[in-house]
Amino acid sequence: MTDPDLNLLIALDVLLAEISVAGAARRLGLSASAMSRTLSRLRAVTGDPLLVRAGRKMVLTPYADGLRERTHHAVSDARSLLRPSTNTLQLATLERTFTLRTNDGFVETFGAALIAAAAAVAPGVCLRFAPKPEKSAEPLREGLIDIEIGVLGEMGPEVRLQALFRDRFVGVVRKGHPLAAETPVSKARYVSFSHVIASRRGKLRGPVDDVLAESGLQRKIAAVVPGFSAALAVAEASDLVALVPASCLNNTMLSGRLVAFALPVKTAEITVSQMWHPRLDADAAHRWLRQLLLSVCRPQNTLSS
Repeated sequence: MTDPDLNLLIALDVLLAEISVAGAARRLGLSASAMSRTLSRLRAVTGDPLLVRAGRKMVLTPYADGLRERTHHAVSDARSLLRPSTNTLQLATLERTFTLRTNDGFVETFGAALIAAAAAVAPGVCLRFAPKPEKSAEPLREGLIDIEIGVLGEMGPEVRLQALFRDRFVGVVRKGHPLAAETPVSKARYVSFSHVIASRRGKLRGPVDDVLAESGLQRKIAAVVPGFSAALAVAEASDLVALVPASCLNNTMLSGRLVAFALPVKTAEITVSQMWHPRLDADAAHRWLRQLLLSVCRPQNTLSS
């Protein structure tokens, strides 16, 4: 079965309103002969004469008269679907759950501020933070999550991207650790202590190790944990040195229990971004959430200065 020509629906709506081939032709910008051919096609499609002559004028058949209101509503609905959205987002009454896929470090650093900022203007919004066991665009493509937050990986060319902040890795030790009083920390001293590193995949090496290897140095990895918060907890309770993004640290940690220091080697800065599927580009509520994330995270750019 072939799909019907939906242009005929518009012509039918005009014909039923004008009850005149000549009048319908004027409204549609067609010639009278072209409008007559369209009426013939409509008669063939519907199996009804639709308009018949009664003396010197045309009248609707009972079937056509019964179609008038339905046809007009169908055309109006179709036009509204294809018209740019003019709905104003009402944040005060918005009821929606957004799923954000990110790591624990982001939630611990920005979660409270983001939740509070959302609740202040949209109390009906719920932010659901989902774990991120791997980098993959599939949850975005399948609509399982609304926003992915992290460092850009192999996400696919269609995924939209916006940088939130820049970050860098720092070393962290417990208060009272021998390295805590050294400024700057040398490469030799850095590798003289054992280390705890965070890796979801259990990797034992990273960019820092590659740079150290150029100087013939190597870290002793004593432990691998799945996340940065776990690495900080281990460093706080031992003499192990942790390697974490600066954004994972807050003033409470630094003033009370932990001391951060600049690495003795240069590593590339990290750009943390928000990523989403293009089907949500024009969604007003999604745009609001993206802007909210940007406003909450942008001050973090001072970390890299």
